[in-house]
Parts: sequence; structure tokens; C-alpha cells
Amino acid sequence: MMKFKDNAVCLRLVNESDAEFILKLRLDNKYNQFLSKVKGDLQSQVEWIRDYKKEEKLGIQYYFIIERSDGVPCGTVRIYDFNEDSFSWGSWILNEQKTRLAAIESAFKVYEYGFKNLGFKKSHFEVMKGNERVIKFHSKMGAVIDGEDAENLYFSISKESVMQAWEDLEGLIKGAPSHTVAGNPAKILRYLK
Repeated sequence: MMKFKDNAVCLRLVNESDAEFILKLRLDNKYNQFLSKVKGDLQSQVEWIRDYKKEEKLGIQYYFIIERSDGVPCGTVRIYDFNEDSFSWGSWILNEQKTRLAAIESAFKVYEYGFKNLGFKKSHFEVMKGNERVIKFHSKMGAVIDGEDAENLYFSISKESVMQAWEDLEGLIKGAPSHTVAGNPAKILRYLK
């Protein structure tokens, strides 16, 4: 399936020791405008992770830290709300430590996990209205809007659409140096704008 040459970012499951990193991300006004609010104390975050780990063991949801290849954490993403043939994903945050193409690489890794590891055929997710960059990103990937309410747009995307987006980007990604994950990052970024 989708394979980045040097894997400039990877996904690893969240642990209690990540609570401070996650809390800092979620409380940072640069990143939290389009996220649900959290309690602002470390102990509440640790307890949330403990409860989450129980659901992880049951296969109900998976919460990941996005790390650069040198082990520096640069974000989070969560896979949850499993239906018969679809999964949702969210809690997607990337900080200033991210690689230039961490968004596209982490998105493809989420889809790979959902389609290949979990066996789903499509994905569904919501994006808060006003989050224009993320709305545009998902639209360029092939996601379609299935509905909306006062606060959110509701999207879905098929495995086939993700694979087509991968094929469209593959030529730009091949031969990438590990620090950029792309032979021509500017072309990929233009594609996604």
C-alpha cells in the first residue's frame, strides 16, 4: 500500500507519559481553535489516557502520537467511531516541530491503518466550519461532504479515493530526502492548496 521512502513521520500509540505533550498541544491557542475543549490540568489528561487505553485494548479506538523520524513528537491523531465498513479520525494536531509534509504523510498513515490494519473500506469525519485549510486538504484528497450542521461539515472518503490521491502524489514523493519526505515538497504543497 502507501509507503513513504524514508518515513519522516511515524505513528505510535499514546502512553500516559505523553499527557504533558498532548495537554500542551490542546491548550495552545495556535492549534486549538477547531478542537473540542479539554480540562487544563495534567491529572485530568493522564486519567483520560488511562480510560482511553482500556478502549484501545478492546479495539474501540486508537490514539497516536505523530513523531518525526528522529523521535521528536510533533502531533496527535485519533482513529475511532468504527462502523460496519467505515472509521472516523480526528484530534489531528501538528505543532511547529512537524516536518514540512507531516500533514499529508500522517493523513496517509491514518488511512493505511484504517484500511489495511483494520480492514475498513471508507472513512468518515467532521471538520469544524471555518477550518478552511483542513476543509480544502480533505477535498483535495477526494473526500466529499455528506452533510452539515451549524458547527461542522461531515465528510466521507473511500479507500479508492485515497489510493487515487496517493497515485496522484506518488511521483512527487518518490526519491525524497528523509528531512522533507518529498523530492519536490513545493509541488506537493501546491497540489494540496
